[in-house]
Amino acid sequence: MSNKLEPGVDVDLLVRVWGMGADGHPFFQNAHARNISNHGATLSGIEHPLTPGEIIGVKLADKKARFKVVWVIGAGHLERTKTGVQILEGQQCPWVQELAKSGKTTDNRRRSERLKVPFPIEICDERGRSAPMRTQASDISGRGCYVETLLPLPVGTALNITFWLDSAKITTAAVVRTCDGGVGMGIEFADLPDATQQSLQRIIEKWTKMPIAPQTQMVLPSLFRVGAPSV
Repeated sequence: MSNKLEPGVDVDLLVRVWGMGADGHPFFQNAHARNISNHGATLSGIEHPLTPGEIIGVKLADKKARFKVVWVIGAGHLERTKTGVQILEGQQCPWVQELAKSGKTTDNRRRSERLKVPFPIEICDERGRSAPMRTQASDISGRGCYVETLLPLPVGTALNITFWLDSAKITTAAVVRTCDGGVGMGIEFADLPDATQQSLQRIIEKWTKMPIAPQTQMVLPSLFRVGAPSV
């Protein structure tokens, strides 16, 4: 995917933006998304200094995705800073409905691989030096997942990841492959057998097709229990 943003739809959407500020502290603020497209947007009203290459999170209503900053320019007092952002590969476009109204469609080439389904996992330092952390992956595939956190672990950190598939407890070695300050980290499953990868992929694909997504209060918390029912 090139750094040149494609022509988009002229709108004014109020979005929530977060990431890591230049001072090393996380920031959260509202901004306006304009010139939206399948692969990016122009954000205005950003108060925190950003530089090309940084990763930020953008949320519209209940849909969110991670974006890379492509360019930043000053835009005067009213608009503060204009920022061109490009959606990361594998993320689902948060303004699908707005694009559909204009006749645009999304191009999510990795949808069959990584799916945006909150999935409970347990993260543990490979050497057992810290207490296990129970959290949710924001998107997952048979080969890895992404965990949103303000304080992601450094790239290369070795981990053990535990989760449940039906009544089977799965533990796999893993490694942090991407670290996006103030946003989250990408984790690769290092030794998950092919059959387990395929089972995991089938289950999360099934969840995405359910009329009522199971990601919140009903199905997913039960996966931490031995003997959890089949999804």
